[in-house]
Amino acid sequence: MVVLHVLAVAAGATLSAVTVLSAIRTVVLPRAAGSLITRVWFVAVGRVFTLAARGRDFPRRDRILAYYAPVALIALPGVWVALVMIGFTGIYWGTGVRPLRDAFLVSGSSVLTLGIAFKRALPHASLSFAEATLGLGLVALLISYLPSIYASFARREVLVGKLEVRAGAPPSPAVLLARYSRIGMLDQVDSELFGEWEHWFMEVEESHTNLPSLVFLRSPVPERSWVTAAGCLLDTASIVLSTVKRPPGANVTSGTAALMIRTGFFALRRVADYFGIDYHHDPSPDHPISVTRSEYDSVCTELSAAGLELRDDRDQAWRDFAGWRVNYDAVLIALAELVDAPPALWSSDRAGLHRPKPKLFRRERKH
Repeated sequence: MVVLHVLAVAAGATLSAVTVLSAIRTVVLPRAAGSLITRVWFVAVGRVFTLAARGRDFPRRDRILAYYAPVALIALPGVWVALVMIGFTGIYWGTGVRPLRDAFLVSGSSVLTLGIAFKRALPHASLSFAEATLGLGLVALLISYLPSIYASFARREVLVGKLEVRAGAPPSPAVLLARYSRIGMLDQVDSELFGEWEHWFMEVEESHTNLPSLVFLRSPVPERSWVTAAGCLLDTASIVLSTVKRPPGANVTSGTAALMIRTGFFALRRVADYFGIDYHHDPSPDHPISVTRSEYDSVCTELSAAGLELRDDRDQAWRDFAGWRVNYDAVLIALAELVDAPPALWSSDRAGLHRPKPKLFRRERKH
């Protein structure tokens, strides 16, 4: 029996320590560090919401899935508290509180600071004080970080909302470039658009890997999504670099677009890394992409009809576009599927083609 008691204390202490570490890794540690408890909880809640949304049209799915991240996030402290309560139940039982029901009552009373069950012996009283401190701390920890989470969400949505004005809903690179051409701002697309979105991608990489619940927080408008917005900007930059002929003497620099694409696919890849999504880390320029040549030609036709001058060698332009797109093609589609993004050109409209499923246990990536 002594061995059993020791094992109960060791198991309870381990579970409590792992739970506290999970809370720290989830909301405090300033880097993408996965937590198995948080991951299992979000996966479990996600499956419930996915089942509830299955078979419905997109507007109804969107209304249901909009509650997924908030519900999982708000309930997460309860999961941590419950695990601490279970852990301390083992500790109390292993240190002499009998029967198991009494150990559970003392643990629950302590972690919830109810005071309905209390042991006056100094070792047990000390355990109760420690457990109460942990319980309050775990709840306060996430509550204090909710403003940070929603501040990051608000910053993300500012540009996503501005994109609707420029590129429509759902966003399209053809609509975006045609609108800039009509208002005479095509020569400013690098400085006015790509520089701002390069900064946006940097913020998304930092916030959506440190606070991964942000990935599933849906936009206020059903037609918007941070994933489809990212895809639209990356495709726009790829088309500008590969296909659009700039006016002679225009004050433009292709470096801004190229840096934005590089920043963008690094950001999407690191979010994909957190969720264990597989992709090719160093694809060749001629690696197959999900966009077909006919789809590309259709967008070129739209651009020509809007008055944009395109490069004469369409075959080379297509190869150049595919060479840029290959860097983010697979992760963009996988993330669109992960969040069930609204239909949009060249991203969520083909979700499921690659089906690189996220894994419960994240593997570390080597870059």
